[in-house]
Amino acid sequence: MTTDQPQDDQPQFMRRIRSFVLRQGHLSKGQERALEELGPRFLVPYVAEPLDLATAFGRSAPTVLEIGFGMGNATAEIAAAAPETNYLGIEVHTPGVGSLLKLIGEQNLGNIRIVHHDAVEVLEHMIAPGSLDGAHVFFPDPWHKKRHNKRRLIQPEFVKQLVSRIRPGGYLHLATDWEDYAIQMLEVLSAEPLLENTADGYAPRPDYRPLTKFENRGIKLGHGVWDLVFRVRGS
Repeated sequence: MTTDQPQDDQPQFMRRIRSFVLRQGHLSKGQERALEELGPRFLVPYVAEPLDLATAFGRSAPTVLEIGFGMGNATAEIAAAAPETNYLGIEVHTPGVGSLLKLIGEQNLGNIRIVHHDAVEVLEHMIAPGSLDGAHVFFPDPWHKKRHNKRRLIQPEFVKQLVSRIRPGGYLHLATDWEDYAIQMLEVLSAEPLLENTADGYAPRPDYRPLTKFENRGIKLGHGVWDLVFRVRGS
């Protein structure tokens, strides 16, 4: 999941930044089939008005938002381990959406819904304040070149908007394998007055976040991974 802010002279962050660079990619036959057969049930169309989560999931349950789920493997694993929780995933990469739908079908997962749209717009228009129990942003695009750092998703205005959608006592969990982005994430989250850190700095990886193949390979090569888990303060 990537960020793109094409015009540097426009000051309104939430109006200008987008949470991705659009890349449709190649769909496999299985992904195409999943989109066609499972999309009508599990895809939530983007509409610029608050989403009724109970209606979307067919039940009232704690709801966790995931921004940029990639190919969906971790999302499916997390959802399978916590069937009592609803998971709303946002992703713009069409093969990733198809991949997660395929996993939903293969594993018979009923507690996932997907919005195939820009996360910033979904957050701003579809997610009501205080409606989420948690949010995950795992391995967002690091935009590692210094001149591109401003395109990173985790910036103060975005975090403020995201936190406003999480109920008091809910949590925000970020993860990255880029140390300088981890430092930025910690600075941004620590500066948000509605958040409190659950750890002294970076957090141990929670058991519910599975290790990806890419992450496992990186760890074996000595690469670092940083998790941040913050709580939303009570009112």
